[in-house]
Amino acid sequence: MSIASSNAWYRKPTTAILAAVAAGLYPILFYYSTNWALVNSWEHLGYFLGVFIGVPLLLLSLAQWVSNRFLPANWARLVLPFLNMLVFLWLLMICLYAGVEKKIALGIIVIAGLAAFLLKHHFKKIVGIQFILAGIGLITLVPEVLKHKNFATDWLSQPDAIEETMLTHTPNIYFIQPDGYVNPSELRRGYYDADPSEMTSYFASKSMKYYPNFRSNYPSTLTSNTSMFAMKHHYYNRGESFNEGVHLRDLVVTDNAVLRILKNNNYETHLLLERPYLLLNRPTLGYDHCNFDYNDISYVGTGLGKRRELTVPLLKWMDTRQEDQPQFFFIEIFDPGHIATAQEASEGITKEKEKWFVKLADANEKLKEIVSLILDKDPQALIIISADHGGFVGMEYTRQIYRKTQDRDLIYSMFSSLLAIHWPDAIEPKWDGEFRSSVNLFRIIFAELSENPALIEQLQPDRSFVILNEGAPNGCYTYIDEKGAITLEAVTNDE
Repeated sequence: MSIASSNAWYRKPTTAILAAVAAGLYPILFYYSTNWALVNSWEHLGYFLGVFIGVPLLLLSLAQWVSNRFLPANWARLVLPFLNMLVFLWLLMICLYAGVEKKIALGIIVIAGLAAFLLKHHFKKIVGIQFILAGIGLITLVPEVLKHKNFATDWLSQPDAIEETMLTHTPNIYFIQPDGYVNPSELRRGYYDADPSEMTSYFASKSMKYYPNFRSNYPSTLTSNTSMFAMKHHYYNRGESFNEGVHLRDLVVTDNAVLRILKNNNYETHLLLERPYLLLNRPTLGYDHCNFDYNDISYVGTGLGKRRELTVPLLKWMDTRQEDQPQFFFIEIFDPGHIATAQEASEGITKEKEKWFVKLADANEKLKEIVSLILDKDPQALIIISADHGGFVGMEYTRQIYRKTQDRDLIYSMFSSLLAIHWPDAIEPKWDGEFRSSVNLFRIIFAELSENPALIEQLQPDRSFVILNEGAPNGCYTYIDEKGAITLEAVTNDE
């Protein structure tokens, strides 16, 4: 290609359009294919098309128009390669880090400048490579979209008429979920080896009943909560990852059996979160009130940023509630959490344990503050403190869960979870001896509130499940059976 024809190509409006689309298309498809569960909303699609395609189109078209009129040809032909590479790498940085990293941003500017100068004669090839990458990203995304389309919902059907249950007792219900809070019965042993008496004594002082040996059925917030609020096992929907899944947030905060039962019994519902993790894919809210507005939540993020204080909105809602309408509060606390998720973020078994216990102390203070506040204003409240999973102490990082183990203490470190309940004076629990795992938590609660023994006849198996892909054929396995014994049994399609 001659210099004249090359310069002519750089000046064409279509060149700016191609360069802009090429720069933004792969980052979109890359982010969608790796984070589909977080961005499967029309609002996200509009955002990404606007910011990742629309803004680059405007920027590159305007820059081309200005440079063609006011810069010498040799300088003008550097503008589009520079901006193309800058936008491409900048958007990838946002996708990878959920924001702007100052040092990386500076490096991107330098790299884009060098690339524009050294590779200006290969600009067509660069744009072509970006479109090829976009094609690869599309191929990767298709299976995720199909998984979304083929998401099974038959497991949500109840085996009885529990959703038609009319409650005899309708106290205000406060469901408090501290993330990763291990049951005190497990804190006393295994890799924790700690004295839990601070909180067990506090529970006793507040007339709260603590239930030892309680555990979750799944080892992540979403998979555990989905099963708990559906009151059914999902077996990961036959997936291959324990941490994420399409529709799980919708099943927790939009519509589920627990919410339907509460609304059928005239409960006003409140969702109170420290962080917007459960709201990242912007699901339709099935709760009447929430302390987060979607305008405050980034379209690209982890949902693990700055925490919000919980007591102020809790007090506001308690003070403005209708006295003749029962209230349900889902209060999520992000302490003590769990150890580092990835190997590169881990500081080793000992240090991760130390960090977890520091966060445990924070969780204890928050629980004391919230429980005391509730009982001061609502002494006949039904308060349920139930963690979503264990803290993973004893491991280097949580993703080791994919690796097969039969170490009893490691397995219980994943699943052991706190359960403590303040029962109103009017309720003398008859079936609370059935509390073993979170999938049956609300079924038993509703049996107590309705005084209906028939609901206890349809309890789900109190088994705990995990996905394994190392040391065993990839798939879903039972790790803990109904009696609390360690096992290794592949889940079949019949379950």
